[in-house]
Amino acid sequence: MITDPDTYTRGVPYEHLAALRRKSPVVRVDDFWAVLRHSDVKYVLKNPKLFSSHLGGTQIRDPATEQDLGYVRRMMLNMDPPEHARLRGLLTRAFTPRAIGRLTERIHGWARDLITAVAAERRCDFAAVAADLPLLTLAEVFGIPEQDRRLMYDWSNRVIGYQDADYAVSATVEAGEVTDLARAALAVRPVPGVDGAMPDPRTRAGMPDLYAYATALGEYKRRHPGDDVMSNLMGHVEDGGRVSIDEFENLFWLFSVAGNETLRNGIPGGMLALLSHPDQYRRLLADRSLLPDAVEEMLRWWTPVMHFRRTATEDVTLSDVDIRAGDKVVVWFSSANRDESVFEAPDRFDIGRTPNDHLAFGHGPHFCLGAQLARVQLRAMFEAVLDLPGEVELDGTPVRLRSNFQNGLKSLPIRW
Repeated sequence: MITDPDTYTRGVPYEHLAALRRKSPVVRVDDFWAVLRHSDVKYVLKNPKLFSSHLGGTQIRDPATEQDLGYVRRMMLNMDPPEHARLRGLLTRAFTPRAIGRLTERIHGWARDLITAVAAERRCDFAAVAADLPLLTLAEVFGIPEQDRRLMYDWSNRVIGYQDADYAVSATVEAGEVTDLARAALAVRPVPGVDGAMPDPRTRAGMPDLYAYATALGEYKRRHPGDDVMSNLMGHVEDGGRVSIDEFENLFWLFSVAGNETLRNGIPGGMLALLSHPDQYRRLLADRSLLPDAVEEMLRWWTPVMHFRRTATEDVTLSDVDIRAGDKVVVWFSSANRDESVFEAPDRFDIGRTPNDHLAFGHGPHFCLGAQLARVQLRAMFEAVLDLPGEVELDGTPVRLRSNFQNGLKSLPIRW
């Protein structure tokens, strides 16, 4: 049940996860061990020597070929120390409090502009509106021309939404809307085959347009460096190879997809949490000082990324369960963030919940680099929403993403 993507079109099966967790905090599901308890999830994530990101990658599905496995292993997401630390160290300056502080005013301005653009209509699809804020922010941080930002929307749809018929073929960007760099990439954008299927987006061959754009952007940054992450990384490619060109291109993949999709679903997920709990929404309207805590509770209650895989490097016992070397071990954030041993009344949405030790951004060496940047964007968007006249309410039925990985909303119609 917890691996069936159709299940999630109706919602995350929290009751089933809780029943499994009560039976055993580590349970066998299909061909992997599901780790369901908060403390065990933290233990797995902070011990890469025992539970590797590199051996089999971080997705439940095994790559189809050894070549495909080699490809995913070159991504920072699928690296172990010390290689992971080498790349992460080159990126940290883009996410320091000082760097994020310089961006904060612009992020708040973008959020206000996005809400202002739909305010007169007094209704919108909030999932569509919210999708643009992380795109604008990523374009700024990584030095991507603003008019090309919607490429990241399509790429993340295809990668994260490969189980959803609508998202798997996402192609919303037209050549006349983008730069020359992007037009060259669009020329190699894949299309469905005769059977209607798209190539596997986890392979390099499945995302030729993304890699064509990454190659062109890297060359542009080499000739025209700026004060952005991509220019900094290309400088390390140039200065003796601290970063290989393959690593540069795969980091671009990671930023474009993972850096966008989690927040894009977290914002409308947070809105649905508020609208599903009108007492908490009105509490927030009455006391804006609760917004930082409300954002943390949105992340816990909605939990955009539902799980990540590790692979056991040796025989190990976890919560009295014997795990063999080579076994898949999947930490289930959606379960850990509802663990009753950590969170009082875990199914209750409480914007004043403190402490709130949620794991929406992970834990350990792979803790999300952009966590603080994500928090700034969430606060900015909800400040703009709270400024709307009257109260926001649902204006139709939310449409969920068909995915067993990303807790996503394709549509969230609202009115005020």
